[in-house]
Amino acid sequence: MVNIERIRNLREDNDLTQTDIAALLNISQRAYSHYESGNRKLPLDIIISLADYYNCSVDYLLCRTDRKEINK
Repeated sequence: MVNIERIRNLREDNDLTQTDIAALLNISQRAYSHYESGNRKLPLDIIISLADYYNCSVDYLLCRTDRKEINK
């Protein structure tokens, strides 16, 4: 399960609005709001897009690690 708090913190730490991220993901702000509030599960393609955008691992978003950086 995606850690919703991590998703929200990443967005806020980057001074982005839900509308900004929704536009990046080509979804409505309302849909993104449902994901971020935990009312809907994030689809895998959205999780991957968020990890790519924030330059972090999918494992970090899934709480499988506390290391944000991507292993190279």
